[in-house]
Amino acid sequence: MSEATCLVWMTLKSVKRRTLLLRYLLLAAMLALLLLVSSFWLPQGGGRDCGTTWQPCLSFYSQKPEPPLVPQQWEEPEEAPPLIKECPGQSFQAWRLLLYLKSCMSDDDDILLESYLQSWDQLINFMESLGSMVSFFSQKVKEKVVLIRELSLRHKAEAHGKLDSGVQTPAAFGLKDGAYRSLRSMVEAELKSGVVNFRYRTDSGCRTLLRLHRSLLWLKLMLEGLADGPDADGRYKTPGELSRDAYQVALAPHHPWVLRQAAELVFLALPDRKYFLQLVCVQEQREATPVLRVIIHALTLVHTRTQRILQEQGMLELP
Repeated sequence: MSEATCLVWMTLKSVKRRTLLLRYLLLAAMLALLLLVSSFWLPQGGGRDCGTTWQPCLSFYSQKPEPPLVPQQWEEPEEAPPLIKECPGQSFQAWRLLLYLKSCMSDDDDILLESYLQSWDQLINFMESLGSMVSFFSQKVKEKVVLIRELSLRHKAEAHGKLDSGVQTPAAFGLKDGAYRSLRSMVEAELKSGVVNFRYRTDSGCRTLLRLHRSLLWLKLMLEGLADGPDADGRYKTPGELSRDAYQVALAPHHPWVLRQAAELVFLALPDRKYFLQLVCVQEQREATPVLRVIIHALTLVHTRTQRILQEQGMLELP
């Protein structure tokens, strides 16, 4: 090898090393930023000690136990209804999620927003139960739920001439009736008032609910993966792999590059499959599959109806 050739080879090797080093430094910086941001959103746990920031915590607060519930309308066809158990000491309750999902499906082919947002309260509890890294996403979801409730309160107050009256009202006050009672009524009111824009971003309830709708698909697809059996080699996919697969379908097409890279770090930090099973109060996969299928069936019905309503108004790609 000539001296010139050797010099070129060493230069290329040095460039390659520097490139790899820069990539590692970039990933490390992104991880540090994500941890820093997530640290502001850690659940406080009511004074309970949940271990380190990397360790998920099942018990954020205790709820008064209520009887198990499996609405017959949500049962899987030709299967005995599984028992959705109360899980003492944890914030996420599968039976409560099913109750709200059922309640938000009105008889007139609409989605009632109060129960829909209560469903998201439970799904946020589910996400936060997975540890501090997932708070990167759950906080964004929580902000959207809060925004719709604030919009409903504001509209209700304006309609009654009580804007900025200083009177404290419950979060569901604006969702009981009026423009934000249901998805269809909200769409109609916001289109009429010009709040929705199809060319640039506005903080409308329609746009905000579309983002929740996409996240609902992500969670539904992830749970479908958890309910599935092993692959041809007898291996179960990890929750991180399932979440990544679901994310690529439901959310990645709508997220910028930086957020997609941050999502990869979140998936790496997810707990194992056994931990997910404990969230629905089971220990084995054979027990979890029928329970998860009931939840998935309910999520599918709500997602399908929401999809149809938004599609009727051409709102599936609001900026």
